[in-house]
Amino acid sequence: MKKRAIIVVIDSMGIGAMPDCEEFGDIKECNTLKNVCEFNGGLNLPNLEKMGLGNIQDFKGIKKNDKPTSQYGTLREKSKGKDTTTGHWEIAGLVSEKPFATFPNGFPKELIDQFVEATNCGGVLANIPASGTAIIEKLNDEHHETRCPIVYTSADSVFQIALDTDLIPLDTLYDWCKIARRILDEGNYNVARVIARPYKVIDGKPTRISKDRRDYSMAPPKPTVLDKVKNAGAKVIGIGKIEDIFSKAGITHAIHTGSNKEGLELTIKALNGTLDLEQIKYPDVEISDDEREVIFTNLVDTDMLFGHRNNAKGYGEAIEEIDRYLSKILPLIGKDDLLVITADHGCDPTVPGTDHTREQVPVLYYSPSIEPKDLGVEIGFDSIAKRISDWLF
Repeated sequence: MKKRAIIVVIDSMGIGAMPDCEEFGDIKECNTLKNVCEFNGGLNLPNLEKMGLGNIQDFKGIKKNDKPTSQYGTLREKSKGKDTTTGHWEIAGLVSEKPFATFPNGFPKELIDQFVEATNCGGVLANIPASGTAIIEKLNDEHHETRCPIVYTSADSVFQIALDTDLIPLDTLYDWCKIARRILDEGNYNVARVIARPYKVIDGKPTRISKDRRDYSMAPPKPTVLDKVKNAGAKVIGIGKIEDIFSKAGITHAIHTGSNKEGLELTIKALNGTLDLEQIKYPDVEISDDEREVIFTNLVDTDMLFGHRNNAKGYGEAIEEIDRYLSKILPLIGKDDLLVITADHGCDPTVPGTDHTREQVPVLYYSPSIEPKDLGVEIGFDSIAKRISDWLF
């Protein structure tokens, strides 16, 4: 019997401030989905509505459903953070008691000096918290004059390196990111992610190339439910930046994506058996005859393209696009499959600032073999890991 768990993370689609949001620099009014719905005069989400999303809260345009098809509820994070790594790790069962380090004044001189020496890059530009799109526009000319990479951070625990790949090769950017990851780990800086931010100048405008972005995460300090599945000889297929978030731990197959559309289409292929698994399998992984499987998809456009850029209109359109794809995904979910739709944090495009917001998230569980019900408020994204473990084992 083939049992599958399919996790779809709509990146940053939070549904309301956590009680401790102010400790993370956020206001109580942050509610990514609710505020995006209000901004757009309501969203057209017939599939999510049918599943019961509108039963969780009052979201403009998403009606309540007397006969929802799914179990639905709200999850409150246990971990101390509001970033991608923390959220995904907790979804997979790993609670982070200690928050990752942030650098509101830029990275310390000794760290930057080590990076410059180890990479021989000649120096760095910026070294401040910044919006990625704004900083490459501001420093592109200087980057071309000096050939120095643009290094910046944000309110999250990230060491980001941007450069024009028409000036410096993409492989060099990836090498520099790996060096930064090593230096950060050896120095115990407790930085969640090093992010490669390649861009090109297109029609005179510096433009980030999403498909070539790579995240170099700190390795999870403990095993997750993904490791449990992998160690059983079963498949764990990461779609999008999943393999980066888990630093490949607990993953057997992985494929990156350049857009939500690509991620959704690859998820459909994984579900209907047309995804070429041999091509994306890690070479050192042994797969047994075990028919259990996890498909783990991250849909990042909501966060990266719209949340951080305060684009509430684009954010709403991205959710509507996901809903349209659910028309193709839901019929592929059999009685031995469990579909989980959730988020990892918030990034409310309607409130001041461009950073993530500390929010609770929705969770929807769908399978033809489970009884729909209201799950209320559950403490811990890790309840998803327990549910998946119970489902598969």
